[in-house]
Amino acid sequence: MIPMPAATFAEPNVALLNLLTYAILAGVASGSVAAVYRWYVNDELPEGIAIIFGVSVIALYLNTASLGSYVAGEQVGLFEPATAFFNLVALGVATAVSPVGLRVGDVMGRNAAAMAGGRQLQGDVSEVVRSAGRVTSVTLPPAADINDIDSYDPVSPETKERMSDETLLFPRRITVEELRERLTTRIKEDYGVGHVDLEITSDGTVEYLGVGSRAAGIGPTLAPGTAAIAVRADPPYAATPGDTVQLWTDEEGPKRVTTAELRATAGDVATVALDESDAENVEQTRRYRLVTLPAEPQADREFASLLRNADETMSVATVAPESGWVGAPIDHLGPTVAAVRPRDGSITAIPPRSYALAAGDELYLVGRPDSLRRAERRVRGETEPEQTGAQSSLSGGSD
Repeated sequence: MIPMPAATFAEPNVALLNLLTYAILAGVASGSVAAVYRWYVNDELPEGIAIIFGVSVIALYLNTASLGSYVAGEQVGLFEPATAFFNLVALGVATAVSPVGLRVGDVMGRNAAAMAGGRQLQGDVSEVVRSAGRVTSVTLPPAADINDIDSYDPVSPETKERMSDETLLFPRRITVEELRERLTTRIKEDYGVGHVDLEITSDGTVEYLGVGSRAAGIGPTLAPGTAAIAVRADPPYAATPGDTVQLWTDEEGPKRVTTAELRATAGDVATVALDESDAENVEQTRRYRLVTLPAEPQADREFASLLRNADETMSVATVAPESGWVGAPIDHLGPTVAAVRPRDGSITAIPPRSYALAAGDELYLVGRPDSLRRAERRVRGETEPEQTGAQSSLSGGSD
């Protein structure tokens, strides 16, 4: 039986035994919660919550033991300095031990997942399904075989190493397309990846995996022929990013320098986007005054911002003479064709769906990375891998 709490440190052996008991209780409480949290949510329990659980168990025990002593007619003396000091030490021990229990419990939760057949588990795979072996396991390729997606910032090598040879479990009775969507979501959420290009077979084998980060910074939102520059300026009070502004200088009388788009402000420094030719007229040592103009947001800025946050991206592909797509209508290609540049002609924006492809046509495509990759493979005349049926059920484990 757990000893009753010592009121003071008058008996050191009893006090140390009680403190050791409290440390074990706090560690078991925080570790148990961490293991359950890892198993159910597939993430590490926040340290603050683990400490709260550990300290709460000790505080509850101290209160219950003191109440029992009071009911039995014993003198408790909770407010005596020596007793209060001992209780504070007990709570301090629980606070110190709870993070240790968190780490141990988290490891136990990971090991439980590994014994179930993989290092990580899909959250909606029930215990009954796992025990019966009715799961589909998907193993990600090694880091060297994880590709970068064109038009997106590359993922760091450290992230690819964490993904390397990782085994993920999913429910068995799902289609190939459902597995693809679930696996794509898992990769994005577990590894902080912005975009995933994935091809899998009917048995859950990953044939191709490409990853990319979301474009960051101001560069991806600049239209062709424009530049961004930081100037010392006095921006209007109500000016916000996206407003069209004029740059004026007060030296030798008011003079308008150029018109630009305000992108950001920090104190007396403003970042503006303007034509490359006008950027040469802006001097870094001068101070400017900004005047806001009543204008609608630019269409190219809106398009760039929307495309930046969407799963779709852009690419350019050239139709090869041997591709077999020469003469085929453009709407059969797959992704959206935003523009076509013939070999001996000017660009045609948003061509009609009946437009017949010709050798040498340069296609500007908009779509998901996997759709763009397949379209580029087609127009280059490369052999496509055999497609798996999207509605076929995946098998994993025994009936």
